[in-house]
Amino acid sequence: MTFPTEGAAEAPSPFVVGQWDRLRAAAALGPVLDLACGRGRHARWLAARGLRVVALDRDGAALRTVAAAAEASALPIEPVRADAEHGAGLPLRTACFGAVVVTRFLHRPLAATLEALLKPAGLLVYETFTKKNRELGQGPVNPRFLLDEGELLTLFPGLEAQCFEERLRPRPGGGGAEWVASLSARKPAPSAGRLSVDRA
Repeated sequence: MTFPTEGAAEAPSPFVVGQWDRLRAAAALGPVLDLACGRGRHARWLAARGLRVVALDRDGAALRTVAAAAEASALPIEPVRADAEHGAGLPLRTACFGAVVVTRFLHRPLAATLEALLKPAGLLVYETFTKKNRELGQGPVNPRFLLDEGELLTLFPGLEAQCFEERLRPRPGGGGAEWVASLSARKPAPSAGRLSVDRA
């Protein structure tokens, strides 16, 4: 389930923005998947900077908004309608993306699939709410959609963490604060060495 935040729908995550150099390098391997893209705040931000993007969501109305914005600005975005929580899986080939971006979405059984979608040396940028966010009285309350402390760092054992954060921060676009966990992780390339993790 994707959780939009009122008043911040169009502002990209500062963590995603901060991973731009890694995303740009990974996009040389293949297109970027914006999974559970909603109205496409990250798909549009990335495509406006020249990256090819596949924007996937189950909400047809949201995808029409993404498609209209892409057409109006000649952005390289391919909308795909699919339910990332459906047991039948995603209509996507494995090892076909240079990067995968996921924000404000959590479906733990999908973790292995996300790893498989990446090409070798591909990048995952993942960010969503932690259980501490319930203390703020907004966002999801069901623990299925909230991360335990340190959990995000354990969900993708086949990837090498590049950067990991858990913190209270201002909401993108303003209007309060949110507790989030943020991870940038790379799929090992053949003969690649292990890398250290930047922690905030």
